[in-house]
Amino acid sequence: MVWIIFALGFVALLISVPLCLAVRRMSEMWGLVDQAGTEAHKLALLPGRQPIANTGGVALFCAIAWPMVGVLLGVWLVPSEVWEQLPGVGENALVTHLPGLQETTKLGGGLLVALAVLHVMGLVDDRRALGAWPKLAVQLAVATGLVVLADVRVLSFLGNPEAGGGTLGLVASIVVSVLWIAVITNAMNFLDNMDGLAAGVGIVVGSLYLAATLIAGQWFVAGLAALLVGGLLGFMLFNFPPARLYLGDGGSLLVGLMLAVISVRTTYVVPGAEPGVLSGPGTAWYGVMMPVLVLAVPLYDFTSVTVMRLLAGKSPFQGDHNHFSHRLLRKGLSKRKALTVILLSTLATGLGGVMLGRLEGWQAVLVAVQAGAVLAVLALLESGKRG
Repeated sequence: MVWIIFALGFVALLISVPLCLAVRRMSEMWGLVDQAGTEAHKLALLPGRQPIANTGGVALFCAIAWPMVGVLLGVWLVPSEVWEQLPGVGENALVTHLPGLQETTKLGGGLLVALAVLHVMGLVDDRRALGAWPKLAVQLAVATGLVVLADVRVLSFLGNPEAGGGTLGLVASIVVSVLWIAVITNAMNFLDNMDGLAAGVGIVVGSLYLAATLIAGQWFVAGLAALLVGGLLGFMLFNFPPARLYLGDGGSLLVGLMLAVISVRTTYVVPGAEPGVLSGPGTAWYGVMMPVLVLAVPLYDFTSVTVMRLLAGKSPFQGDHNHFSHRLLRKGLSKRKALTVILLSTLATGLGGVMLGRLEGWQAVLVAVQAGAVLAVLALLESGKRG
């Protein structure tokens, strides 16, 4: 199965690169570029530079959705007997895991619809601002649909009577899940404020989840992570500073939703697991903290900029130049150096989280302290005087 997962990522990459090139050229012809008043537009209008297309999300959506549709149709419509008769397939893990993959078609279909809704909303918003609250309402509706209809829930044991849960626990699980999906979706949308940033962080976080889910044998979630990473790698060729193509809201919202769903559907805790065992699916209870570590830097940016806006009496959704990346630029770092700092910080905080639930308790504490130390260094870097 591992080679199939990597093949999915490679397919997404092969789709993404030519589509990014085509989308960029067509957008420039049709005037589908970043809008006046945004920071990106101001930079684009510097002498010698042209407005930059912000429709990269179209290529990313296709790179993720097309392979997903193909896989879902193959798993759903093609009988297992047909798979078994294909040369080199009958004895491999694909047929073995086919029943489990068939059970995930509901989630896959629901996720495709959710991605399409946010993608279209983002494309419209990139052309004509919809306003923060209408966009948030749509995001909450999409998140609620995924949670209720596709069972994309965290803390699912709270609603399980066999585990001592009940109605209140189920409601709590639903509310927390909806809020988590909305926060991560917006956190990645917030990060789309500098060349290569949202895509780069998406690649790092997606790769960490790809490693974690491959280790645990969670093939469907690993496939989602591979598609996201492959699609973003192709896009990054056009978005690395200086960018020639932007994600736009039509793309950054997709990255956020994909990471949110991946983080929710990853299994972190297996009851009765033995801590310290680094192989097999078992994980200890503190494995549930993995998303906080892997997504620590996006959450740091989201939290800090939200608090700063609220303290200034502004809406948390009102755009400004106070994001983490902007603060690093004001310290004198170039775009590429600021991007490198943020990506390496994301890797440093998240790497230990991949195996968190398989560590002894004291080892898990060290990993958490390490992540906290990285964030503390970032805070000190921000607060230091330029030069």
